[in-house]
Amino acid sequence: MHAEIVYQDEEMTAFWDQHPATSIHILIVPNRHISSVNEMEAEDAALLGRLMLKAREIATEQGVRDKGYRLLVNVGEGGGQSVFHLHLHLIAGPHLMAIHG
Repeated sequence: MHAEIVYQDEEMTAFWDQHPATSIHILIVPNRHISSVNEMEAEDAALLGRLMLKAREIATEQGVRDKGYRLLVNVGEGGGQSVFHLHLHLIAGPHLMAIHG
């Protein structure tokens, strides 16, 4: 699988979703394996905060910060999680309102 990387550092990697729901659909993933929000530990809170800040930065770079965007985390199969490695979806674009989160 080839990913088009938007950002990468020692803590996280952001890349374009291979099956985008909208014109802008970027996944922001911690490099350290955390299977889901349900498996997070208290010490993971700072990392999740940095993922959110990076999402805002990427939204700015993509030109959607002021227009609006959605950040989504699916938790568990019933919550739509199909990949069991915590990841944040940054989604924006004309079809955003059709996506219920």
